[in-house]
Amino acid sequence: MPLAPAHGGDSGFHMLSAGIDGLTARVEMIDAAQRSLDLQSYIFRSDKSGNLVAQALLRAADRGVRVRVITDDGESVPGDERILSLAAKPGIEIRLFNPLRYRGRLKLLRGADWVFEEGRLDYRMHNKLMVADNAVAIIGGRNIGDQYFQIDPESQFGDDDVVVTGPIVQRLSAVFDQFWSGDLAIPAPAVDKQHTSDKALSTFQAMLEKEGEQVDVKHAAVTPGAAIKPVAAVAPVAAVAPNAERPPGADRKPFLDIVSGRIPLIWSPMKLVYDSPDKKDVDKGNSPGRLIYKAMAEQANEVRTELLMVTPYFIPSPDELRLLKDERGRNARVRVLTNSLAAAPSVEAHSGYIHYRVGLLQEGVELYEVRALLGNTQGSGQSKAISRHGNYGLHAKLFVFDRKVAFVGSMNFDQRSKHLNTEIGLLISSPELSNEIAARFESLTQLDNAYTVTLEEGTAGKPQLLWKTREDGKVVEYRKDPARNEWQRLRVKFLSVMPLDKEL
Repeated sequence: MPLAPAHGGDSGFHMLSAGIDGLTARVEMIDAAQRSLDLQSYIFRSDKSGNLVAQALLRAADRGVRVRVITDDGESVPGDERILSLAAKPGIEIRLFNPLRYRGRLKLLRGADWVFEEGRLDYRMHNKLMVADNAVAIIGGRNIGDQYFQIDPESQFGDDDVVVTGPIVQRLSAVFDQFWSGDLAIPAPAVDKQHTSDKALSTFQAMLEKEGEQVDVKHAAVTPGAAIKPVAAVAPVAAVAPNAERPPGADRKPFLDIVSGRIPLIWSPMKLVYDSPDKKDVDKGNSPGRLIYKAMAEQANEVRTELLMVTPYFIPSPDELRLLKDERGRNARVRVLTNSLAAAPSVEAHSGYIHYRVGLLQEGVELYEVRALLGNTQGSGQSKAISRHGNYGLHAKLFVFDRKVAFVGSMNFDQRSKHLNTEIGLLISSPELSNEIAARFESLTQLDNAYTVTLEEGTAGKPQLLWKTREDGKVVEYRKDPARNEWQRLRVKFLSVMPLDKEL
């Protein structure tokens, strides 16, 4: 299939910032695939959204589409093993990256597996990628699960994907193939015979049929077998409004609207940045390969005016601290949006982050911490109804360099992403995308949605952290971490004295 011949070496993209659009686009894309479907995800939950994706994969296999799935094994929870049963379906192959030996769900035995094999199991695949027919791809920060598509009242993770087409897709396919053929991607039936049996698949399919009668799936409804048409026919355009929609009342069909031209694409140069599957050996200098951090550091070193960072986990390594200090030394403005303690998905990660706030603020870095209860939904990717539950948290990994180049991908600004997790993303040379992300940054960092973190003089001249926000129309200040409860603060305080940073 010819890919965007009218655009030379540029690739086309459209950003998906609403969680439900991320889910809908994936199901539509699977249902449109004709020949091949490659899916790579750190987490693949067997919840409502994960099961919708699983059903679409089964439909694709029934049409004769070759389906390959790579998922990580490190953060699976009880029930996720049902996804492995898809491996019993003709046409579907599933591989587990660096799987645990213990396949049961007893926490004690699962924990023992980690204790005795920490050196091996600490190394995880954090990539998120889906490629259909070598023609179109979705890449970003979302795992597959209700939290990541912002439909779970108990927890919503604001995140982003981009739908891409053009020459970049061939390169994305090649990276998937590297992981697929790597030594750490083990066929699921070789690891877990019980949950990849014909019986397990029959049980899962029966559950899916029953669940399908109870779940409203209108957002994921597409015509099975609808072809992915060459997106080259879409004319190049300037920036469009994010999350362009059909008329009020019409179902959201983001992927189908993109490939049909109803939502136009932006065309620009792109650079694929990623870690090799054997990153751990590459990082130690024992093997040749790619490291995403090096490419990102090179891009950051070119910044002259402004660096914007959106990262859910912010535990910089010594190299990264020097990089930020150098940015400030060039008088570049550095602004960071991360999670507050109340919004933090991981208390452990927050316990590492708190060590760096005072030093970063003294360097002139501007810090913002998103609230769990948003004052409005601007830039959040979700509705007012779901936001009222007060369980919002950041999961997006976005960087904007001088409003000219933007990164969208899976890499957090933490030491685990630098050393222990494989990551992937795109550096997109697009002022339109850069300004779109910057506008969302401004929305999420306003006082209604985030805490502005600054320093004031404390006792004996020691700097004191100050959190400022707006609640019920009034500006309020806090002098200790805004948290859900005192127990959360105590846990962070306890964990902060432990040497965990390299694991976070």
